[in-house]
Amino acid sequence: MQLTHQDHYFQQKHFPLTMVCDNLTGPANIGALFRIAEAFGVQEIRFCGARPPVFSSPRMKKTARAADKYVSYTYTGDTLQTLELLKTEGYSIISLEITDQSIPVSRFDFASFHKIALVIGNESSGVSPEIIQASDHAIHIEMFGNNSSMNVIQATGIALYEITRQIKPLPTPETL
Repeated sequence: MQLTHQDHYFQQKHFPLTMVCDNLTGPANIGALFRIAEAFGVQEIRFCGARPPVFSSPRMKKTARAADKYVSYTYTGDTLQTLELLKTEGYSIISLEITDQSIPVSRFDFASFHKIALVIGNESSGVSPEIIQASDHAIHIEMFGNNSSMNVIQATGIALYEITRQIKPLPTPETL
């Protein structure tokens, strides 16, 4: 029998994981990001870029299915400044982008990092070159067809699955 949203058997977990969005603008993608971030126990989302996201968009709200109420988020205009701040807070910056130096997500050792900031990019142009340059690492999803890219949220879901499979969740009152 299919379970309802209220009747699930999943243990809630939160991970030392922050999402950084480099110019993500589409309302459906923003809503889907909230939904997938909440599902994978992401601590927070930091939206960055010249144009602030419209968090009140009906399309964003419909796609998020109220997950935006459970995931902390902020907006700042400068992605590079956000990454510099996260580095001072002990985060390792990992961009999700295909580059000549990127490592397949399936072969990357996420468990060796204490706190991770996963950078995702714009729907059309991806993570900007200066942000990739400022990152500690770049990872990509291996694809086996003719296409060289996938939707940013689909790629994020694959990456979050692998990251949360490898790293330890934050302690909760029940585990202390």
